[in-house]
Amino acid sequence: MKLSDVLIRPVLSEKVNRQTEKQNRYTFVVDRKANKLEIKKAVEEFYGIQVENVNTLVMPSKAKSRNTKSGIVSGRKPAKKKAIVTVAEGETIDLYGNV
Repeated sequence: MKLSDVLIRPVLSEKVNRQTEKQNRYTFVVDRKANKLEIKKAVEEFYGIQVENVNTLVMPSKAKSRNTKSGIVSGRKPAKKKAIVTVAEGETIDLYGNV
């Protein structure tokens, strides 16, 4: 797997911001097939930092339904994989610089 395909996007939420400030952790949505070593290598290459630890979790798919004129439409949102990356002490990732 190419390293450019591993990282899909960073997760930006209040919970992730608290983890970033207190524990120096960043969260990314990653490809479902990527393993921890590929994730670590991709983050280190793209952001030029030292990664200490990578934790992964798979978010299961969710059933969603909505009301329309023709009735209730049911479907599923796809499953996704998240990676929580712990960065070495004193290093940071500027996620808002390119926005």
